[in-house]
Amino acid sequence: MTEALLESIDRAKRTGDFEGLIQQIPYFCFLGLGARVDGDGVVGCLRYSDPLIGNPVLPALHGGTIGALLESTAVLELFWQAETVVIPKTINITVAYLRSGRPVDTFARATITKHGRRIASVFATAWQDDEQRPIATASANFLVTPA
Repeated sequence: MTEALLESIDRAKRTGDFEGLIQQIPYFCFLGLGARVDGDGVVGCLRYSDPLIGNPVLPALHGGTIGALLESTAVLELFWQAETVVIPKTINITVAYLRSGRPVDTFARATITKHGRRIASVFATAWQDDEQRPIATASANFLVTPA
């Protein structure tokens, strides 16, 4: 892991500003991912762009991009809440698609449901206009390394 990435992780944990960390992870940049911290934890944001469309007839966001938002938000929540400075490795993730994602910005929030010495379980929810009307949920397990 590069020194710049370690510094970005540390800065994000101290300040709640994830932009520097996101800039260090090319996949997050490719997706157009953003993140902020509010009173309930990390809120991930998938900024809409045309390449994220999976079904141009509806149009609807590609399910893979919604899944990526959920997984990425879960990783950022682990950085925020857990004592780790290493990128968690995904063991498995199950995504439930509840409704089509319209071509607008999409948000996600994750909650750590169990954190052991080596494995963390996280539940994440994605929504667009109303957090109470999710478009998808995910349950994931990550391999984590303590600091």
